[in-house]
Amino acid sequence: MCFILAMCRGVGWMSRKLGQPQVVGEMIAGVFMGPSLLGLLWPGMQHALFPPESLKVLYIGAQLGVGLYMFLVGVEFDIELLHSRVRSAAAVSIAGMVAPFVLGAALAVPLLKVPGLFSEQARLFEAMLFLGASMCITAFPMLARIIYERGLTGTSLGALALVSGAINDAAAWGILAVVLASFGGGAMVAVKAIGGGIAYGVFVLTSGRKLLARLGTATERAGKVTPTLLAVTLMLLMLGFWITDSIGIHAVFGGFILGVAMPRGLFARELQRQLQPFALAFLLPMFFTFSGLNTRLDMVNNAHLLLIALVIIAAACMGKGVACWAAARLNGEDNRTALAVGTLMNSRGLMELIIINIGLQKGVIQPALFSIMVLMAVVTTLMASPMFEWVYGRHARKVGELAVAPVEA
Repeated sequence: MCFILAMCRGVGWMSRKLGQPQVVGEMIAGVFMGPSLLGLLWPGMQHALFPPESLKVLYIGAQLGVGLYMFLVGVEFDIELLHSRVRSAAAVSIAGMVAPFVLGAALAVPLLKVPGLFSEQARLFEAMLFLGASMCITAFPMLARIIYERGLTGTSLGALALVSGAINDAAAWGILAVVLASFGGGAMVAVKAIGGGIAYGVFVLTSGRKLLARLGTATERAGKVTPTLLAVTLMLLMLGFWITDSIGIHAVFGGFILGVAMPRGLFARELQRQLQPFALAFLLPMFFTFSGLNTRLDMVNNAHLLLIALVIIAAACMGKGVACWAAARLNGEDNRTALAVGTLMNSRGLMELIIINIGLQKGVIQPALFSIMVLMAVVTTLMASPMFEWVYGRHARKVGELAVAPVEA
């Protein structure tokens, strides 16, 4: 863990110096620690740092870290934005979802025949759904953080991008739930997962929200989130993880939905203050490391696989960025704002790593395709900040619309 934290902070620090978010550096650090670099240059050291028996512990910490992170994203998510820009954002999110999904599903047809990419048990519609969902995902947490750090939260662009990202990812996670529910099971498995997921979401966001409001009242009365209130919150979070995992949907669904339902105000601010530093600094690097240990960029070692990687990256950028730009333009946005929306929506980041890790764990894809998708996630995420600065940031600062601040996560 000392090595993991040092690598993530060090590479993250260097990435910030280059104008990239901390999370981008941590993604790259995870790949560095895996067989793609450390295992290639110094296999003895890599094995000593990450012996097989340590991977089970790392896996648990990784799942806890990403689940807690998504819970905090839900706590921070402003649901009122859905009411303010839902109509115009719907067009952008639908375009940014349908175009890359269609391209991803179309690519799955020939890729299913390539040995070593998809599981031998994967059927065509499962491969199409999974690759389509993977291509249309957006790095919603990173998108939200860029908008916040750039001072665009209350602007038209900020609202449009945030709502578009939220709608887009909700649909993509729904598609993934169908894939995971159907893979290796019958129709009842899918019914259980989809029906159970809908029931969980409806209950938590309606009756559950009213019950959870008591946590906010108790916090206001005490002036802080006491250890008892924090323990109750974490118990509910673990229960949400368990429920969604047991019905066949990944635990992150339970965490995010519960976070959205949590009371706002002092309670939300205190949760962020108490939990976010530990989640970001300690637990989330375990997730990036676990992903990196499963990433074998050396498997993309021939012209055929390299061509596949380039085609996937090009399709991801064209499908997401161009489609979102076109939809924004058709809905009356000026060209600069439309380009900024397309740039922000094109980033995959942590959300892509979550979705492909789930696919690898569930046996939908194999390490070679996993590595290609990690490469796509890193490339599209690296593009986000400099592209946003190029198409929007410089001009916005001239007219005083954009704050100058480092993007930390």
